[in-house]
Amino acid sequence: MPEPRLATPPDAAEIARLRSENILSEPLDEAWLTTCTEQLALRLRDGGDARAYVVDSPTGGLATCAPGLVHAVLPAPKYPKGLAVRIHAVATDPAHRRNGYAKAALAKLLDHLERDGVTLYELYASAGSAPLYEQLGFASDPALMRMTRLPASVGGSGS
Repeated sequence: MPEPRLATPPDAAEIARLRSENILSEPLDEAWLTTCTEQLALRLRDGGDARAYVVDSPTGGLATCAPGLVHAVLPAPKYPKGLAVRIHAVATDPAHRRNGYAKAALAKLLDHLERDGVTLYELYASAGSAPLYEQLGFASDPALMRMTRLPASVGGSGS
């Protein structure tokens, strides 16, 4: 199995593609793919808030990506350093599924984040991906409910 590696800014386009094609309910158009690529490339630079591990596809591009976005939160006993990460868009190209790539990339990401001092890990999981996350120590929290809100100016209903 190819070894997961730390993503760099040039990987941003492939991470955005994997997210668009495999995670989002509606794939992004070229303009949005460009926007996501540009923003992620900046965030993957040294000192940026994005960390990702990827597995290269033997046929070119990426087979898998496991990105996370680090942010500050108010500290608490379970996360005393006040650093949290939202694991964001773990995706595997369909041709490379069931090879352990996502698990390997996510395990490397979690190790890296722990070394960086992150003490709170959050993600949204589909029913199909929940077993993978549970194998890596994630647990559902019945006290939490995912809610989203979009301002009317970016896709909500408005007058």
